Amino acid sequence: MKILLLEDDAEIATWVRDGLNRSGHVVDWLDDGRDAMTAAMTQSYDLLILDRMTPGLDGLSVLRAIRAAKIGTPVLLLTALGDVDDRVEGLHAGADDYLSKPFVFSELDARVAALGRRNSTLTQADKTQLVAGDIHLDLLRQRCMRQGQQIDLNPKEFRLLEVFVCSNGRVLTRTMLLEKVWDIHFDPTTSVVETHISRLRAKIEKPFGDTVIKTKRGAGYVFEPAY
Repeated sequence: MKILLLEDDAEIATWVRDGLNRSGHVVDWLDDGRDAMTAAMTQSYDLLILDRMTPGLDGLSVLRAIRAAKIGTPVLLLTALGDVDDRVEGLHAGADDYLSKPFVFSELDARVAALGRRNSTLTQADKTQLVAGDIHLDLLRQRCMRQGQQIDLNPKEFRLLEVFVCSNGRVLTRTMLLEKVWDIHFDPTTSVVETHISRLRAKIEKPFGDTVIKTKRGAGYVFEPAY
């Protein structure tokens, strides 16, 4: 799994990161809550591990912000606060699990694995059907419907829309789209992204008189479906 770790204690963070790396995970470590919030909203992670008490923007505030932004990435809260009320507050804020400090790595590793399994146990329908507002994607049939009307998309246009639908409202940069849609891990300095987005917009926006793929100048694109 790709994991974001927010922890301001360098010794603990290194211990956790190295242990999770040995378990086969990729870990991005940040010690600042604002940086963690930005990363969680602009990048794709399988799990967020957030220290509840960090300077500046704390982990609980980061959690509330990403849940308000409709980002459903599983969250494990780490904290030195062991009181039941603190745990309940974190769970009510949207945490999926809670681990009190100090802890042994084997328990953290087991909880991470459990959250990974929980996140992957979707029904087959969930895996093959994507719905965002009035847009419906059938991944098996490669079929796109909007407001009951079928929209003909070529394979790259369909994949591009699939990536947008799965983005949970996060800003997707040009580089991210090149990697996810075209499997290009460098900037080829072509207009392939812009061209395909223009064609996709003409098919899923123009006939319906609205905008669902919005350009964020200097940042990228964000998908905001109509409800």
